[in-house]
Amino acid sequence: MSKLLRKYTHTSLVIRIIIGLVIGTILGLLMPSWTGLGILGKMFVGALKGIAPVLVAVLVTSSIAKANKSMGSRFVVLITLYLMSTFVAAVCAVMGSFMFPITLQLEEVGEMENTICSLAEVFTNLLTGMLANPIMAIAHANYIAILFWSIIIGLALKKYARSSTIEMVHDFAEVVSKVVKWIIEFAPFGIFGLAYTAVSSNGLEVFTTYGRLLLLLVECMLFKTLVFNPLISFLLLRKNPYPLLFTCLKVSGLNAFFTRSSAANIPINMDLCKKLDLDEDFYSVSIPLGATINMDGAAVTITVFALAVANTVGVEVSFASALFLCAIATLGACGASGVAGGSLLLIPMACSFFGIGNDVAMQAVAIGFIIGVVQDSVETALNSSGDVFFTATAEYYDRKKKKGKFHS
Repeated sequence: MSKLLRKYTHTSLVIRIIIGLVIGTILGLLMPSWTGLGILGKMFVGALKGIAPVLVAVLVTSSIAKANKSMGSRFVVLITLYLMSTFVAAVCAVMGSFMFPITLQLEEVGEMENTICSLAEVFTNLLTGMLANPIMAIAHANYIAILFWSIIIGLALKKYARSSTIEMVHDFAEVVSKVVKWIIEFAPFGIFGLAYTAVSSNGLEVFTTYGRLLLLLVECMLFKTLVFNPLISFLLLRKNPYPLLFTCLKVSGLNAFFTRSSAANIPINMDLCKKLDLDEDFYSVSIPLGATINMDGAAVTITVFALAVANTVGVEVSFASALFLCAIATLGACGASGVAGGSLLLIPMACSFFGIGNDVAMQAVAIGFIIGVVQDSVETALNSSGDVFFTATAEYYDRKKKKGKFHS
């Protein structure tokens, strides 16, 4: 038994996941009545949802408490990169939706509500959500509140706690990270269950009926990742960004594609940062931060779906309204859950900006869950790999500035 387990763990995780994906798809087509197999997917997603908020909380708290040197300038650059990147992703989605307009098959509904969700309301909701009870925030995966309270507690520990207490918090963070790695080792079984459930329930409809919508989403995400992300990095570093980008996609993106959780992919991203020889004090905070606010794929998903619903119900969207939607999508994406499907629940918020009622918007959310087996996987892969990419860009930019000052 131990030999079999050793052989399993020493086989590439990506290969194991692909095998689980293929077997789950085949059984979903051939044996759709074996619904019990889907429990493996539910267990895997449940485990990730359960541990991910705890992971973010303890990692950020520990990292802030242990930080022993100034990182202010790097964090200013990093947060700017994260927010700018998310806004640009929404702009890409608007461009793609205007060039290739999509309509959805929605049921007949009554008159649309006239309530408009203003940017001020979105911002107010984010601020009030940030101040939620920290225990409840972890229980409900409110990552904005988790991030806020973790930073506050980390700063308090740094100033007032004894070194032994800080070490204990750090040890607890290491233990939780290890638990996440154990869960990810069982990803092939979870992916098997998820693939089986998706295929047995919907067949290959995900690639046919909603093919154009799925294609637009993936194209916008890939264009943002392969064109605009390197461009942003190049403008800062003045060097070829693609070797770094492809490394991030290969190591971080592939794993995140299958686990479908930015938060659960944090340990893998931190290992990659270590291999890239980045500053641990910096990336131990920037990676959990990125899993919370660097949500390019979520911004694309929210924007494309909102515009598709608007096209379907006959709402004319002006260029100014589209830009305002980008701002709403950016703020909303920052509050999107760091687990599978989080961005879909922000679609009604974006639709309300056009006066589209919740009854219509939730139909779009349902479509999102149907194509989520692909959409959410691509979204998470690009989000998570971007965390490492922009962390490395910010640190390399800081080193470049310091080197320039030294030589001057």
